[in-house]
Amino acid sequence: MYAAIYSGAGTIRIEAVPRVAPGPGEVQIEVAYTGICGTDLHVYHGEMDARVGDRAILGHEMSGQVAALGAGVAGWSVGERVTVLPVRWCGECPACRAGHRHICLRLRFLGLDAAGSMQSRWTVPADTLVRLPPGVPLPEAALVEPVAVAVHDVRRAGLRPGERALVVGGGPVGLLIAAVAADTGGDVLVVEPNPHRRRVAAGLGLAAVDPAATDVQDLVQDWSSGAGADVAFEVSGVQAGMDTAVEALSARGRLALVAIHTTRRPVDLFRFFWRELTLIGARLYDRDDIERAVELVASRQIPVGSLITRVLPLHRAGEAFASLEAGGAVMKVLIDCQEPGAGSGAW
Repeated sequence: MYAAIYSGAGTIRIEAVPRVAPGPGEVQIEVAYTGICGTDLHVYHGEMDARVGDRAILGHEMSGQVAALGAGVAGWSVGERVTVLPVRWCGECPACRAGHRHICLRLRFLGLDAAGSMQSRWTVPADTLVRLPPGVPLPEAALVEPVAVAVHDVRRAGLRPGERALVVGGGPVGLLIAAVAADTGGDVLVVEPNPHRRRVAAGLGLAAVDPAATDVQDLVQDWSSGAGADVAFEVSGVQAGMDTAVEALSARGRLALVAIHTTRRPVDLFRFFWRELTLIGARLYDRDDIERAVELVASRQIPVGSLITRVLPLHRAGEAFASLEAGGAVMKVLIDCQEPGAGSGAW
C-alpha cells in the first residue's frame, strides 16, 4: 500500500508502506478520499515540525469503508462506509471532567499526533468511527469533518433564527459556517476578496461582498438597519479580517474566533468594553457535531459537492498541496487514496 508522507517543508513523498493488520480494538479502513485542510497546509509550510516531526502521514478529512476488524471490535462490519472523528481525549484532565473533552488538555489529533488518512489503508481506534448513511457519495462524505467544524462554530456562537451573521473569510470553512448559519435561520453575509470564492458562495445561495470594492462597515449598517451584526465569525486569519469583524458587531454582539492566528493581534478592547461585546473561541468539535454534520451532508441541506474543485490521485498528492498554495480558483482538493499503481517520488 502507499502513503503520502510529509518529509519537510514543501515536500510530500509517495512511498510504499507496510500493511499491518489492526490490533485489538482497532479497525482498518480502506480510505476512499482525503481532503487537505488549512492545518495540513501549516504542516506543509514547515510550521508544525516540532509537533509532527519530519516524516508524517497527514490527513483527517476522509471517507472510506471498513476493510478489517481487530480483536474485540463489535458493532461494525467489513464493507460499511465510514468517516472518522479524529480526536482522542484522555477523559481525566480538568477539561474532560468538565464536559469539554474535545479540548482535552492532552488531546491527540489523528493526522498530526498520529498517522493520518492520506494512505490506502488507515488503522484507527474503533471508537473513532462514524457511520455514513447509504447514498452519500464518498467524495462528499470526505467533507463531513469540515462541516462538523462549522456546526460546532455556529453552536458556540449561539446563533438564533433571525439573527444577523457576518462571516469574514469565504474559504471552505467560512462558506460552510455561512451555510450552516443560514440553515439555522440566520441572515448571513460573507466578506471575501477572492472572486472565485464569492462565485461559489453565490452558488450556495449566500450573499458575498468584496471588501476592496465597498465600505464593508457602511454595507453592514445598511444590511442591519443600523444595528450591526449579532454575530461575526472571523475565519480569515488576518488583521484586516479581525478589524472588520469587531467593527461590524452590534451592541452585545458576539465575535466567534475560528481562524488560527499564529501571531499576536492588536484588538480594539475599548470597543469590547463600550459595546459589551463577547469573544468566543471555537476550536474543534465533539461527536454530536460530527453526527449532525453527517445529517446535513446526507440530506443535502449543505451541498458540499459544490466546494470540491478537483480530485487528484494519491501519487499526485504533492501537486494537490501545490494547487492550494497557488490559490486562485480553488476551494477543496481531494486525494483519491485508492488510485492503483501509485509510483514513488517527491514534489
